[in-house]
Amino acid sequence: MLEAAALRRNDSRRPTATAVQGFAASIGSLAISALQREAQLLPKPGLVSPIDSGSHRDMDFGTFMRSLDSLRGYFPEITSAGAAGPPFEALRLLGVAAEAKMLQATGGINTHRGAIFNLGLLCAAAGALRAEGARVSARAVCDEAAQRWGGAILRAANPASRSHGAEAARRYGSGGARREAAAGFPTALNVGLPAYREALRLTGNHQRAAVQCLFALIARLEDTNLLWRGGLEGLAFARGRAAEFLAAGGVAADGWEERACHVHADFVACNLSPGGSADLLGVTLFLNRL
Repeated sequence: MLEAAALRRNDSRRPTATAVQGFAASIGSLAISALQREAQLLPKPGLVSPIDSGSHRDMDFGTFMRSLDSLRGYFPEITSAGAAGPPFEALRLLGVAAEAKMLQATGGINTHRGAIFNLGLLCAAAGALRAEGARVSARAVCDEAAQRWGGAILRAANPASRSHGAEAARRYGSGGARREAAAGFPTALNVGLPAYREALRLTGNHQRAAVQCLFALIARLEDTNLLWRGGLEGLAFARGRAAEFLAAGGVAADGWEERACHVHADFVACNLSPGGSADLLGVTLFLNRL
């Protein structure tokens, strides 16, 4: 009888379909906001920003904005889908459809494939938690994603994929975004969020906190985009430059912006772009709002 009573109490916390839709819209808005902040941020070593294209010759800031517009319906949709507790394959198909819309909007350029995967998964996890009447927090959505879909994420890896991440995995044994997601985004939780929140405490400035977070992620992440562009040497160089910036005081030190711009110039000169770190910056900004 006690077990039945507990189940009834849990059922009483379950939201209505209308409430789930409203929640999905809110979570979708948080995801788009996080990606907008990531795109607008500068200085951002080797990455596209409102003032230049970094190490990219096939895209610019306008490309990112068109891509974001194409994804506005995807994040609420996958949040609502997550509320039904679907298998990973159902989420994957939603991501495939979203990617097709993105590529149509950008003329075939991959701007947000990582965000479609990472933030889509976290939105679905948020939907699942909300449907259960559970508390939605940064740690909770990461744990939920890993517990519900972690094994399926790893099993769904395509050994014949020609993506940059898959190529880096074959050459260097890197786990990439798939392993990070399957483990519940530990780098975002344990590196990105602490760096962001500490910098915000010290500076009171969200932009500076986001820059600090990005540098912290570059210094620690085995970024498959850096591996694909520069190999092990390029990865080590990028990590080293980011670590030097942090060791000098990061965004809390005088002259931080000039030093960050020098790192950006070095990355562009070496054709390096920490796209995996940028993806996790978007994840971190999303998690922080939760």
